[in-house]
Amino acid sequence: MKVLIADDHALFRDGLSLHLEQIDPQAVIFQAGNFSQAMKIIDDEKKLDLIIIDLDMPDMNWEEALREIREKTGGARLVIISATEDSRSIRKSMEYGISGYIPKRSDTKVLTGALKLILDGGTYLPPSVLDTGHASNAYNPNKAGGFYAKSKTLTNRQSQVLELVAQGMSNKQIAYEIGVSEATVKLHINALLRAVGATNRTQAVITAQKMGLI
Repeated sequence: MKVLIADDHALFRDGLSLHLEQIDPQAVIFQAGNFSQAMKIIDDEKKLDLIIIDLDMPDMNWEEALREIREKTGGARLVIISATEDSRSIRKSMEYGISGYIPKRSDTKVLTGALKLILDGGTYLPPSVLDTGHASNAYNPNKAGGFYAKSKTLTNRQSQVLELVAQGMSNKQIAYEIGVSEATVKLHINALLRAVGATNRTQAVITAQKMGLI
């Protein structure tokens, strides 16, 4: 796995690199201290699997930067890590198909769980976005067709977790079943709730049945 970390704080880049190396010891990690360096690495490496970028680097307009990165990297998973937790910025960044938005104030457990979730094919968003209902894939039974325009299918892992939730398994049981930590299961369930526009596990199962997902 090839990873690019773009952040103007060297200590933060190094700390994040350690987290990623613990998750995947085979990861090849590139670091950039500004946007110009990040784009040079993107141009030189051609194929990156994961790009983690700070929205607040001084030499970039973040919306233009995300657009340029997305145009050049295609299928690379794009993750934002930022001190900014403004809901508008988060919702706007979701339009670029990001795989995650991780606040810099997140503790180690949340950061590691979020990265594992993203690497497993899921999407991580801050609880504040989930709690205020700003999900991009909300299910709306009162709307024609049942979905908003940006609806999409679940990832394989989310589908697996959904099946186990529907069987009445607890987070601990699900964690044992799929071989991950309970914290990671919670992140998968949060992503699942967001994907189907539900507020709890029971509603997620009912909604998913209506959507034909189970």
